[in-house]
Amino acid sequence: MTRRHGSVEHSGDAVGRRHRPDYRIVLYMGLLMLLGLIVMYAIGPQRANVLNNSYDTDFYGSTYFFVKQTISLFLALVAFIVVTIIPYRLILKNSGKVLIAGFIACVALLFFGNIIGADEIAQCSLGACRWFSLGPLGSIQPAEFLKFGMLLFTAGFLGMRAKQGMINDRSQTLIPLGIVTALALLFIVVIQKDMGTGISLIALLVTMLFMAGLKYRWGLMIAGIVILVGILFILIAPHRIDRVATFLSGDSSSLDDAGAYHITHAKIAIGSGGLAGVGIGNSVQATGYLPEAINDSVFAIMGETFGFVGLVAILVLFTALLMRLLRVADHMPSMELRLVVIGVFGWLASHVILNVSAMVGLLPLTGITLPLLSFGGTSMVFIAAALGLVFQLSRYSAFGSKLKSDEYKDSQR
Repeated sequence: MTRRHGSVEHSGDAVGRRHRPDYRIVLYMGLLMLLGLIVMYAIGPQRANVLNNSYDTDFYGSTYFFVKQTISLFLALVAFIVVTIIPYRLILKNSGKVLIAGFIACVALLFFGNIIGADEIAQCSLGACRWFSLGPLGSIQPAEFLKFGMLLFTAGFLGMRAKQGMINDRSQTLIPLGIVTALALLFIVVIQKDMGTGISLIALLVTMLFMAGLKYRWGLMIAGIVILVGILFILIAPHRIDRVATFLSGDSSSLDDAGAYHITHAKIAIGSGGLAGVGIGNSVQATGYLPEAINDSVFAIMGETFGFVGLVAILVLFTALLMRLLRVADHMPSMELRLVVIGVFGWLASHVILNVSAMVGLLPLTGITLPLLSFGGTSMVFIAAALGLVFQLSRYSAFGSKLKSDEYKDSQR
């Protein structure tokens, strides 16, 4: 790295002078986190009561989920701040190491959870081992760590190939990236049985590929491969077949089916909220009717609590945050940095679209969190870290749109 007056040279691309970052990213992220915390405070006691009755215990106190969510929020803010402080050049320089660490974590989870069954280390639920147990601190999901590593690695890899004019080179770009992606999906979708995270990873990578200038011919081929692999992943898992069958059956599905029961009560929750909602602490579906009320189904609970107006406000916040990410990406001075930002955009957008669409019956249930709102620390921490990286990069955005220049005309799509 060589320094010049008022600017920095990085990997051959001129990076603009450091300036005021985009604080709207922090504003929108903070508002979404605050809303999630309010909902956890409101429905946490109901969820605790349901679990205590189900397992005949008094382990879950009335503030259990609120406290846990507060801790998760604190850790997410720490991750956000740490990533904004560490120079992005150092983060991207070690992207390969982060990816390898993610794979090692997944291998360790496979060993402790699926091979030797060490329950004190690996936390398994509903036939899937997806978490490392951290005792009183909760758990951590290595799939999110791996996804963060894929984001950094792919940005660097495609950025280098774009500079060499080899984005559409099959042997040098597409096949190597395909091998790494297939390995990641093997751990996430097949071994850890997490289809939702796998879909969001694919969305992240596809978004980055098209931003890098992938030709439509290759794009159509990749889309076909993704569809075929997705069908295969569905066929090898009976519960996924049931979810798709339930979705295709629509309202004629039997409520004895778990998927139909879930989506029916999600719709009841949203419909019961009406225009203005039933108010904080008055949710009926959170008392045990709607499965995963604080996790995957939190959007439906918010619809019941805040009504149609509240859901529109939440979607407006997400849209505003996503638009800020697009603006930052549009003004990045190098392809590698642009790919980082657009990858975070694909990550966040895929979660929002999949979760919301499933709750209103537009897509099958996938078991994916609503970013920054759902209960759970790992997803919130890594999304906050990704947003922290974008926030740091926004300090180096160019004054005008870089996509309008001839150099990046292939990325304007």
